[in-house]
Amino acid sequence: MSEYLYDTARRLLESDNTSGRPSGPVMELVAEELRGSGFEVRLQPVRIRGVDQHNLVAWAGPAVEGGVILSGHVDTVPWLDQPGWTREPVRLTVEGERLYGRGVSDMKGFVAQCLAAVREVDVAGLARPVVLALTAEEEVGCRGAELLAPALGSLLGDVPVPRLCWIGEPTSWSVYQAHKGVAQVQVAVHGKGGHSSLPDQGVNAIVIAGRVVEAIGQVQEELRAPVEAMRTLFTEAPYTALNIGTIHGGTAGNMIAERCDLTVSWRPLPGADPLAPYRQLTERLALVDLADHGGGDARATIVVGDPEVMLPLHSPADTPLARALEAVVGESPRGGAPYATDGGRFAEVGIHVLICGPGDIAQAHQPDESLSTAAFERGPGVIRAVIERLCGR
Repeated sequence: MSEYLYDTARRLLESDNTSGRPSGPVMELVAEELRGSGFEVRLQPVRIRGVDQHNLVAWAGPAVEGGVILSGHVDTVPWLDQPGWTREPVRLTVEGERLYGRGVSDMKGFVAQCLAAVREVDVAGLARPVVLALTAEEEVGCRGAELLAPALGSLLGDVPVPRLCWIGEPTSWSVYQAHKGVAQVQVAVHGKGGHSSLPDQGVNAIVIAGRVVEAIGQVQEELRAPVEAMRTLFTEAPYTALNIGTIHGGTAGNMIAERCDLTVSWRPLPGADPLAPYRQLTERLALVDLADHGGGDARATIVVGDPEVMLPLHSPADTPLARALEAVVGESPRGGAPYATDGGRFAEVGIHVLICGPGDIAQAHQPDESLSTAAFERGPGVIRAVIERLCGR
């Protein structure tokens, strides 16, 4: 078991699946392993941001109600040019009591554990179906899950879609039932460029962008009102948090800035309309003064792009999956995760999602990303035990 587990993790990590790169090769690797374990496998070809990608669905067990979905994503955040790496990012390195490599914590380590676990499952003896749902392009907006979740029914054929889903994102084996969403929009201020010695012939986009920042700040202040019902889930920020992440404008110090671009994001609460802040922003920005008072009669324009949305999640805390995880890992659902997952898309089609995985969120997206050998080697046994409780006879 241990040799297979480590070898599988090595093969997964050596398949560079930085977001934006095709996921086909790693999904074919996973599909081959699952077929060898007695699973039916279907790959879902999708096109995301101009790149051919693949999601994967695999299942074993009878075509009856119940069962569980084990889910993870195979893409990783970029490692090229990230400072701080002292080890090869796309190679599994084992040193002392830790494993190193991009994705070992977030979240190819969990995928490897799933493959090792189901290899030991007697699929002929299952009383309910076990489904694996692996996605591409999670790190860039849960784009794979957005296309996979509504297609599960057709992909699974006669097998009813399980209403329980376990996503193995890094939680250090804690269990989360909720998370906020993430939405992002680009705001572009278009002015009129020219020589800085002739200000009356231009409109400085940076000047107008300053007013845009002030208007966004007013919306940010309004959104900071705590939502009492969310205090137990999100103790530090029980409200929709809004942020201006990037701003870039101008070309040179002696030129009137012709354009200024801002990236604005917010984290909507479960149960709230994730597009409500977008409407607030557009309404407030429509009131911004577009005149450059150091310029002439021309006016700037503000263009607000279409929002990209990762949906929030809030699943019940008392489900068969919650009870199984509590019995096996000793943890019950404890509130909201500090990040978004594919779970929002699965919840959208009526699936109850819990988040629990071996990785540590403090390691995710970091140079020299790592995972303890103890957490890694524990995983297959945890997964098998949960499957037995939910799907065994």
